[in-house]
Amino acid sequence: MQQIIAFYLLAFFYTSFVFSQDKKTTIYLVGDSTMCLYDESRFPQEGWGMPFANFFDDTAEIENHAKGGRSTKSFLDENRWQPIVDSLKTGDFVLIQFGHNDSANSKDHPNRYASPEDYKKYMGKYINESRAKGAAIILITPVTQRKYNSNGELIKSHKEYCDAVIELGTEYNVPVIDLNTKSHELVKKMGPEFSKNLYMIFEPNELPRFPKGFNDTTHFSEFGARKMAELVLQGIREQNLELVNYVVKPYSRQ
Repeated sequence: MQQIIAFYLLAFFYTSFVFSQDKKTTIYLVGDSTMCLYDESRFPQEGWGMPFANFFDDTAEIENHAKGGRSTKSFLDENRWQPIVDSLKTGDFVLIQFGHNDSANSKDHPNRYASPEDYKKYMGKYINESRAKGAAIILITPVTQRKYNSNGELIKSHKEYCDAVIELGTEYNVPVIDLNTKSHELVKKMGPEFSKNLYMIFEPNELPRFPKGFNDTTHFSEFGARKMAELVLQGIREQNLELVNYVVKPYSRQ
């Protein structure tokens, strides 16, 4: 009888251990094309969420749900948010970065536009529903574009939406990583010429894919995506957010 009890106890503890191992912390990335995944056909274009995933150890897993062309509004309208809410559990993290497409009041894509006021309303929904499931939320201001004015000065991108994110952080008492300011400062420091390497900007015949050249001042090369991901990680460390506990430990020789 004691052997039978011992067997069932051992089976119970083993099952519990395996189950707990399967319940990893999940880090959800929610946003637009500057964050999302790209396949090999789009090389060397990357969203910053791609290299960002490499910063974390095996106690966490990254789910990148960011999608090109989406705004706070269209991400909801297309039912991309509800499946995430349904999957959230206590201890998960949600990183949200929108703004590029919210501000695009285009007749070709009327479903994208959200005024700064509506943007705050939709972001409030993301915040409240994440919290209701016990997940920690981190807001991220929209990353900068590489655009200069007639005086050769780098333009501050999406100011109204960046301001809205900062206000939301205060109103809801949630952490904000000001990626817009960080990336703006990086581009400014690198200068007009070298900062081209951050973006999908290529001279004619520089890449086989773009024989006539390419000039995209919004989306990132693999180098640019990594630099933006490093800025997000820097923001996490500066604020000592709980997410830092899942970052890979420094390599040491044995």
